[in-house]
Amino acid sequence: MAPELTGTDPVVVTIAAGADLIHVRQVLRAQALEAGLGLVDQTKLITAGSELARNIVTYATGSRGTLRAEQVRADGRRGVRATFSDSGPGIDDIELALTDGFSTARSLGLGLPGARRLTDELTITSAKGTGTTVVIVKWAR
Repeated sequence: MAPELTGTDPVVVTIAAGADLIHVRQVLRAQALEAGLGLVDQTKLITAGSELARNIVTYATGSRGTLRAEQVRADGRRGVRATFSDSGPGIDDIELALTDGFSTARSLGLGLPGARRLTDELTITSAKGTGTTVVIVKWAR
């Protein structure tokens, strides 16, 4: 079953510089607490979100991105859905980008694959020249 919104207002954060990562982490922590995520799952969500926000700052140069964080429910569970979007250059090969060790910025290449491991759901849509959207969901246990 697809997650349904809980009726609470989403929180939107602009991501344009490294300093915005602090606000991203704060918002994700508040959303995780509200959804009833335990400390380990809070940490996983915040870590994944921080990596995705850092990707926006690193790869969507000259473009602003956004985080849209909201409460979701499905099958009697509560969780947080975080949508990271940018209008950067896009990802040429999503499957390759999800491979451990792959990087176009000479990093360790653990951002996207790590975010996938840390969350319960991850989807990516991207088109060359029009940007990328990554949606993650973390469910309370």
